Amino acid sequence: MDKIKVLIADDIMILRQGLKAVLSQNDGIEVVALAENGKEAFEKSRVYAPDVVLMDMRMPEYDGAYGIEAIKKELPNVKVLVLTTFDDDETVDKALMSGADGYLLKEMEDEKVISAVKSAYGGISVFGDGVYRSMMNRMAKGNKEINASSKGSVNMAGEEISFSDREREVLKLVAEGYDNKEIAGELCLAEGTVRNQISKLLDKIQLKDRTQLAVYAVKHGLDE
Repeated sequence: MDKIKVLIADDIMILRQGLKAVLSQNDGIEVVALAENGKEAFEKSRVYAPDVVLMDMRMPEYDGAYGIEAIKKELPNVKVLVLTTFDDDETVDKALMSGADGYLLKEMEDEKVISAVKSAYGGISVFGDGVYRSMMNRMAKGNKEINASSKGSVNMAGEEISFSDREREVLKLVAEGYDNKEIAGELCLAEGTVRNQISKLLDKIQLKDRTQLAVYAVKHGLDE
């Protein structure tokens, strides 16, 4: 079985080395490169083709958001997990809008970091407990302020859009964390059909990835 290739981006060398030591304890993971900022993470991702990138957010010159956007634009199949000490709303939102596949805090136990890397590799978005609760609280608050019907939904350009029953079903399952195979099973569809449906939804709402799609669905009451 091939190992999961991981790249670690952090501006503090001792933390990079420490994470490498932690992840290297697992036989199923191989740390292929280290980077000290977002630009270097992107450049090394092009060279080493990692499966998962562990990305700090606040780094000098080129931060995590820069690295996430660059990687996702050119290497969309690479999963990017944010691993940082900052859990304020602004930093979390910046990471997600840049295309991050998950958001973890450095206070997590070693085994949970390893588990998160494996989950991200398997296509599951991973969020630390505190970060997830904060996101849900903010989304719940937002739901009280908007019309949860399709008429109240807008794309990123502010244009009103509506959704078919099938689109709403897919959005609901994406918001609940289902992957394409699981959605296909729930809705009795081919996995390729689900993949195409999600691609069309991303274009329709003008979003980058399924993490942003899930956030959008919850915010606009489409997960109910």
